[in-house]
Amino acid sequence: MTAPTAHGDNFQTPDHKRYFYEKLGVTDRLIERCLGEALAAGGDYADLYFEAVTSTSIGVDESLVKTASQGVSVGCGVRVFSGERTGYAYTDDLSPERLLRAAHTAALIANGPNKQSVAGFQETKTPSLYPVTGASVDAETAAKLELVMRADRTARAFDSRIIQVRATYADELRRILVVGSDGVYASDTQPLARLNVFVIAKEGDNVARGTSGGGGRLTLENFQSGEKTPERFAREAARQAVLQLGAVAAPAGEMEVVLGPGWPGVLLHEAVGHGLEADFNRKKTSAFAGLIGQKVASSKVTVVDNGRMENRRGSLNVDDEGNATQETVLIENGILKGYLSDKLSARLMGIASTGSGRRESYRHIPMPRMTNTYMLSGEDAPEDIIRSVKRGLYAVNFGGGQVDITNGKFVFSASEAYLIEDGKVTAPVKGATLVGNGPEALKYVSMVGNDLALDEGIGTCGKDGQSVPVGVGMPTIKLDKMTVGGTGQ
Repeated sequence: MTAPTAHGDNFQTPDHKRYFYEKLGVTDRLIERCLGEALAAGGDYADLYFEAVTSTSIGVDESLVKTASQGVSVGCGVRVFSGERTGYAYTDDLSPERLLRAAHTAALIANGPNKQSVAGFQETKTPSLYPVTGASVDAETAAKLELVMRADRTARAFDSRIIQVRATYADELRRILVVGSDGVYASDTQPLARLNVFVIAKEGDNVARGTSGGGGRLTLENFQSGEKTPERFAREAARQAVLQLGAVAAPAGEMEVVLGPGWPGVLLHEAVGHGLEADFNRKKTSAFAGLIGQKVASSKVTVVDNGRMENRRGSLNVDDEGNATQETVLIENGILKGYLSDKLSARLMGIASTGSGRRESYRHIPMPRMTNTYMLSGEDAPEDIIRSVKRGLYAVNFGGGQVDITNGKFVFSASEAYLIEDGKVTAPVKGATLVGNGPEALKYVSMVGNDLALDEGIGTCGKDGQSVPVGVGMPTIKLDKMTVGGTGQ
């Protein structure tokens, strides 16, 4: 089995922290005072998360600019542990008075009997997984507008049945500084950009939709030429919409299902990935709780979470607790190997942190989250997988879905799918849903392709009201049985 190339140990120490010291007035003395105040009421651990984000967004609808925004957000979150209690407070004012007040508030919330002194700081060396020079947020608005207009023109020219096109471009540059009472001292500058195209096609009374897009920890130049151009995404969105105009109703019932490579890995992310986050397992609310070392999937299945892949949407040099991200094997040859953990879960469960502590912003408390989650390649040729199916469904793209973490049950809608008849891909279908149980479904994986692909860089994961960018992926796989919902025969 093979995995995508991840970044090696080519570490460098860019001075990301300088922005907070020179622009926002943070000092070493202020940090020490805030951590001392956070621990003053009796705490085991405290940390400060400074964040500054600059963002822009442009949207075009009906060939007109309908939305345009630019924003700046600055703040700091203070967290305190005392046993199993956590205190959290934040402020959007980095003056010493407001920072100390936030630290005092967090200390009172987590009030406990123990008291931990502040350790000497050791700056974390971080890899360089993405560019920070020439970040997109510094580019001219006109250049970003031209990207979405190129997408609009291309989609409309694809087919006369295209009646509506919406295109958006959004980017941000996030700077963080994380300092902990245990000596953690880490900083990072994180670019993020995304281009999306949404299309509606109509023929008679038949209306169909298509969507495409991509991004990652990239700069504007990555969208102007190469693999992630607006023309490519526009044509793909238009192709999907036009294809659906001729689709037949999906059949219903239990059948063989083939999932295509790349974005269908979102099913893996939802149906399995969330259940392998340590907080759910610590609370024993996950279907995977207590199953380390046991077989939870077919022996052909190996699943990893890897935050160290260059330029990927889910990648991070350091997580939001100041720990270096890593590649974590979750399931190996069907055997459950471990969970994704943050500092709190690691402390309470007696396991190592996997560098998976993530948060939406300084207003939010960190929790265990995925980065780039995917299934490794197998040895089967994709064409052999299709050829092995007598009658089944080939799901290439997915829309929305719902998952119950406690039992692993999921329902996913396929936005692009086809019938497989006598080993051949035939008619496109519409209205197909996949219904199953995540841990149970993986036991029916009988073939795994040698064509692992990752998504285009569009994934956003929600959990407990927080959203963070993520990546997903998988090779072509065959499940010997799965329930398909549809209205056809």
